[in-house]
Amino acid sequence: MDYIPNIVFAIILIAGIGFFVENIKKLSRNIKLGKSVDTSDNKPQRWKNMSRIALGQTKMVVRPIAGILHIIVYLGFIIINIEVLEIIMDGLFGTHRIFAFLGGFYSFLIGSFEILALLVIIAVVVFWIRRNLIKLGRFLNPEMDGWPKKDGNLILYIELVLMVLFLTMNAADYQLQQMDVAHYTKAGAFPVSMFIAPLFEEMSIASIILLERSAWWLHIVGILIFLNYLYYSKHLHILLAFPNTYFGKLRPKGQFDNLEAVTKEVRLMMDPSADPFAAPDGDAPLPEKFGASDVMDLKWVQLLNAYTCTECGRCTSECPANQTGKKLSPRKIMMDTRDRLEEVGKNIDTNKGAFVDDGKQLLGDYITHEELWACTSCNACVEACPVSIDPLSIIMDMRQYLVMEQSAAPSDLNNMMGNIENNGAPWPFNQMDRLNWSKES
Repeated sequence: MDYIPNIVFAIILIAGIGFFVENIKKLSRNIKLGKSVDTSDNKPQRWKNMSRIALGQTKMVVRPIAGILHIIVYLGFIIINIEVLEIIMDGLFGTHRIFAFLGGFYSFLIGSFEILALLVIIAVVVFWIRRNLIKLGRFLNPEMDGWPKKDGNLILYIELVLMVLFLTMNAADYQLQQMDVAHYTKAGAFPVSMFIAPLFEEMSIASIILLERSAWWLHIVGILIFLNYLYYSKHLHILLAFPNTYFGKLRPKGQFDNLEAVTKEVRLMMDPSADPFAAPDGDAPLPEKFGASDVMDLKWVQLLNAYTCTECGRCTSECPANQTGKKLSPRKIMMDTRDRLEEVGKNIDTNKGAFVDDGKQLLGDYITHEELWACTSCNACVEACPVSIDPLSIIMDMRQYLVMEQSAAPSDLNNMMGNIENNGAPWPFNQMDRLNWSKES
């Protein structure tokens, strides 16, 4: 009978980790639906970017208030959960504070965890106030209605509850230590929970043990629930920010991709010595499809971007098109891409590993032409993103599809491209008439 709690704990742990692994497999499968892209270049710079942006949070503090609060929550929540290792070992082996033998260092760790837990609680409350009372503009865009808003608040509630459970567990433990209760050996420092412990002085030992065990179980089960909830939440960036910043674009932000086959054709047209009737050498075959109309046409890095989106809205708040009332929201571009990718993933699951055409696509059913053509391609959204997401690359790929596959560019753009083709310049004047303006008196 003494081993029943340990067996129950092991079952819960295995189930929680098992569901998490299945979600990760599904996530990986969905991302790999994208086209391949070479990301093996300049590895030292990629590691540097990941260390600086994902680990160092350097782009978060561009907005100091949100940035510092986020760092507190990020460090606090991650570091505090180092204690999860001890909880797991205690749960499996029936021990209590198995790392207590570390002595003074253990006291330093527990004390640091408690201070961070308190700071996390304060930061979470401030975040909730900013979202729900102050109502910052970037959280009020149409794409944030419904589930995204609920998700943002739900994750704050979960973090708050987990930190309160952590401090309650420690406070009850501290009180039991002061009462010299067997199994609760004196270990650790409790700079925060020691002020909560007096609330339990009038309780019986059995009641305090029940409180401590309840908080202990709820804390670890809550962490496992949180771990599996990540897949369905914008907080998936907790895991994906690291690979996303590693695989982020290294080239100058203003440098766009060129299709090799099209580049070759243009060079051939501009080479007066080239034979326009010569057979192609086949070095640069034309792609099956120009641009992207659905998620499978995008590169896997772009799909990773979509899953990494934090929905913070910094990209949209910096977008000049959005600021002038245009329909474009770079955040919505990423959220739509993720939602469509999830829809495709569910289609594959339903049809036993094969995608069956559902009559939908990212372009049109999720992202409109109006949104795409509102973009000024200024890269403000890319610069603003704290985790190296590139909404512009998706916009440009979908624009390419509209122009090269559907000839569906706006009339002004079609006129410009026609002028370039006929006159060698975007203006509606032939080469002989370009300088006529200089002869006017």
